[in-house]
Amino acid sequence: MFKFGAYYLKNTFYPLSVADTLELKNGDHVLVRTEKGEEVVKVVCVCPNVAKRWEESGKMPEALPVVRILSQRDLQKYEDIQKEEVTAFFKCQELVKKHNLVMSLVQCRITFDHRKITFYYTAPERVDFRELLKDLTQVFTHIRIDLRHIGVRDETSIMCGMGICGKPFCCSSFLRKFDAINIKYAKDQGMPITPGKISGTCGRLLCCLNYEYSNYLEVAKGMPPVGSSVMTPDGLGKVCYLQFLNGTVAVKTEDGKIKEFAKSDVEMVDADVNVEIDVPVTMNNYDEADEKVDMKEIKKLEDDRNSSTGNV
Repeated sequence: MFKFGAYYLKNTFYPLSVADTLELKNGDHVLVRTEKGEEVVKVVCVCPNVAKRWEESGKMPEALPVVRILSQRDLQKYEDIQKEEVTAFFKCQELVKKHNLVMSLVQCRITFDHRKITFYYTAPERVDFRELLKDLTQVFTHIRIDLRHIGVRDETSIMCGMGICGKPFCCSSFLRKFDAINIKYAKDQGMPITPGKISGTCGRLLCCLNYEYSNYLEVAKGMPPVGSSVMTPDGLGKVCYLQFLNGTVAVKTEDGKIKEFAKSDVEMVDADVNVEIDVPVTMNNYDEADEKVDMKEIKKLEDDRNSSTGNV
């Protein structure tokens, strides 16, 4: 059973394969061997019970083999590489502007063994960067250059940050696979169709719209739509809104009062109830001509083409 792990690409947690001769402790910087080359990671001690459950889950990534613990000289080299990455990023950015390429640089990474430099970028279309590559080879000699296209969701997962919920982005903490999401998810959960409230930093629909979607569908069975006429234990009324989480229906009765009833106590009727309600703007009742709902913006949120390439 492994005892140590480390966060690597996209903040993914990997177990570490450690030789018996190495004595690691929490917080050590070590050199590990990856498919990209030798890179530096910070050691994290793992609770034995957590390690056991993780191994049994079958979802544990392949362990990263530890080459050695970084010496003071290695740490200085690592610091120099980080500074070099910043300089290389801005140099590449200048060359991108020089060639008028429609691409946005995200990050630059240089392996510790200095064999490979990777530039991550996003772009709406395929980019012909042959001339850019020629210039880069003149600037960065004796090192392999990799220009890697990623999606906007990948970009967000690399950069990390805090979501509107106040917690770290799902994509840069635990989410490993991006599922397709469309506006129907927000519609069926009764959310207001406001781009700022249903989209993430990546400019696409929130991944968390998918987490409880199946629960909402189950609860919504048998619920009358907003605006429909219903009979309640307190008389006729119209449905104002639905409380999916507790399974109740809010009804405005003919006396002007708004009360919540269990969905089993409400029955739809074919009657003209003289009650006016303020219906929230959702995809259930939007008007394409309504300025409050910009359908072009909504379509952009749904555009998942190349939003995630897995090319990190």
